[in-house]
Amino acid sequence: MAVIAAFVLNAGLNFVLGLLIAKLLGPADFGLFALATAGAIVANTVLFEWLRLSATRFYSARVRVDEPWIRQGLDRAYAILALALFAAALLCAGLGLTFEPGADGRLAMTAGAAIAALGIGIFDYHAALARARFDGGLYFKLVAIKNGLAFAMMAGAAWFFPQPVWVLAAAGVSQALAILLLRGPLRDPVAPRVRVRLRETWRLFVAYGLPLIAANAIYQLLPFINRGSIAAHGGLAEAGYFALAADVTTRSIGTLGTALDLLLFQLAVRVEEEEGRAAAERQVGRNVGVVVALLLPCAVGFWAVLPALQALVVPEAFRGPFSAYAELMIPGFFCLAMMNFALNPIFQIRRRTRPVIAAALVGLGVNGLGLWLLPPLLGPEGVAIAQTGGLAAATLLLALRALTGRDRLSLPWWDIFAAGIAALAMALCLVPLRHGDPARALALCIPLGIVVYGALVWLFDIAGLRGHAEARFARHPGLTPASAEAE
Repeated sequence: MAVIAAFVLNAGLNFVLGLLIAKLLGPADFGLFALATAGAIVANTVLFEWLRLSATRFYSARVRVDEPWIRQGLDRAYAILALALFAAALLCAGLGLTFEPGADGRLAMTAGAAIAALGIGIFDYHAALARARFDGGLYFKLVAIKNGLAFAMMAGAAWFFPQPVWVLAAAGVSQALAILLLRGPLRDPVAPRVRVRLRETWRLFVAYGLPLIAANAIYQLLPFINRGSIAAHGGLAEAGYFALAADVTTRSIGTLGTALDLLLFQLAVRVEEEEGRAAAERQVGRNVGVVVALLLPCAVGFWAVLPALQALVVPEAFRGPFSAYAELMIPGFFCLAMMNFALNPIFQIRRRTRPVIAAALVGLGVNGLGLWLLPPLLGPEGVAIAQTGGLAAATLLLALRALTGRDRLSLPWWDIFAAGIAALAMALCLVPLRHGDPARALALCIPLGIVVYGALVWLFDIAGLRGHAEARFARHPGLTPASAEAE
C-alpha cells in the first residue's frame, strides 16, 4: 500500500510540476529543457541503470544479512561512476564559464544535464534498495521528501532564474538531498569487505544488466532524437509542444505500470528464492495479466479525457499541438509500458536479457525510417507517428520472442481478452462525453470510466483482481493504508 501511495503522490506532483515549469519557461525554453532532460536520462541509463536493475534482481532483505558483498559491490560501483560524472559536470561548467559565458550555452546545459543525471541515478538506486527490502514505509518517505524538495527547488529556480540550466541543477540536487536526509535507515549493517566477492558481483551485474541498459539507452535515445529532429525542422518551440505532450502522456500511462512493476517483479524474485525458477515464471505470467488489466484502461481513459485536459490544465501557449501530438503517442507509450512491465520481466527472471537489445534496435530502425519518410509528408506530426511505429515494432518482436519457441511463457489469455473487451466498453460509454464542455466532461468521464470498467472487472474477476480484493478484505475487514503497511 505504501508503494502505491508513493506513486500516486509522485505522479500527481510530477504532473503538476511539469505543467508549471512549462508555463514559467515558455515553449522555447521548455523545449531546450526537455532536450537536456532527455540527455540526462540517457546518461543516467548508460551509467547507472545496470546497477539499479541489479539491485532489484539480486538484493533483498535476506541478501542484506547473508550476502553483504552484493550491497558493497553496488555501492562501490555507484561511487566510482558518480564521482566521474560529477567531475565531468565540473569540467563542463568551468569550460562554459571560460568559453561560453551565459547560462544558455551548450557547455552550461551539458553541466546541468550531468547534475540532473547524477541526482536521478543516486535517488533511483536507493529507492530500488528500499523496494527490494519490501520496506514500504522507507520508500514512501523517500518519494515524499524527494517530491517536496523537487517541487520547491525546481519551481523556485524556474520562477527566480527562468533558464533551463538552473531547473536542471535543481532537479539533480533535490534528489540527492532526499537521500542525504534518509541516509541512516538506508544503510546496511557493517560487514567486512571481501575483494574476491566484490569482483564476482561486478561480473554478475555486468552480465545481467548491460543488455538491459543497452536496450533502455536506445529507448531513451528515441525521444532525444525525435525532439532534436523536431527542433531542427520546426524550432525549439515546436520541440517544447512535442515534449510536454510526450511527458504528460507517458506519465499518465506508465506511472501505474512502474508502481505495479516494483511490486510484481519483486514478488517474482521472492517466489524464485522460495519456490524455484519454474514457480517464478508462472508468477511472471500471472503478472502480465494484471499489468494489462490495469494499464489498458489508463490508456483508454487518458484518450477520453484528453480534450478536456488540454482545455483546463495545459498552459494556453501549448494548446492545440499538445492534443494533436498526444493522441498519436498514446499507442506507442502503451506498447512501451507493455515492454517494460510485462515482457522484460520474463527475460529478467531468466537472466537472459540479450533479446531486449534486438527488440530495441528494431524499434530504433523503424523510428529512423519513419523520421526519413513521414515528416516531409505529414509535417512535425510525422515524428510522433514514427516514434509510435518504432515502439510498436519493438514490442511485437519481443512478444514473439517471449511467447514462441520451446521456452515460451504461458499467459492468461482469457484475462487479456476480457480486459480488452472491458476497455472497449468503457471507451464506447465515454465517447459521447469526449468533446462536450471540458469541466463537465472531465467530471463525468473519470467516475463513469471507473464504474464501467470496474464493474466488468468485478463481474468477470479479470486477472483475479476481484479474488485478490475479497481475500485481502476478508483477512483485514478494517484495513487502512497504515495497518496494511504495519502488516
